[in-house]
Amino acid sequence: MRFTIDQRLSAAPEQVARAFTDPELYASFGDLPKLSRPDVLDHVVDGDTVRLQIRYRFTGDLSSAARAVLDPSRLSWVEHSTHDLAARITSFMLKPDHYGDRFTCSGSVRFEAAGDGTRRHGQGDLRVRAPLVGGAVERALVSGLEEHLRDEVPMVEAFLQD
Repeated sequence: MRFTIDQRLSAAPEQVARAFTDPELYASFGDLPKLSRPDVLDHVVDGDTVRLQIRYRFTGDLSSAARAVLDPSRLSWVEHSTHDLAARITSFMLKPDHYGDRFTCSGSVRFEAAGDGTRRHGQGDLRVRAPLVGGAVERALVSGLEEHLRDEVPMVEAFLQD
């Protein structure tokens, strides 16, 4: 399932793009409604390129369709991302700790000037291989991702104010 997600933030694109490379940002998130506090596993800076590995654990409720193929207690993954700060583009891949044979997700994010702030434009491809319910699970996961990213905005804004 292809997806596109847009967010608006009040800070300049350079500030927002850089914030998403700072491990302290993720530590400030705490527990979100459907995810535990992100755990930064690796952070490598090489000039304008930053590589991050961040583990997420799902803590929300799953629909009965999703529970038919996924055990909520085994829903954790590592986001591998490469941030090009000069171009303000991030590429990412989610690697599940479990269900690697049934789940793939990758994409990119651009940080663009929008008025006096930033448009964070993300797009990607999420696939769940599960007979009969794969499409429903994909829609539920993309919906959860959209909700998670909306919940991040006030925390990112607060982080940028500090």
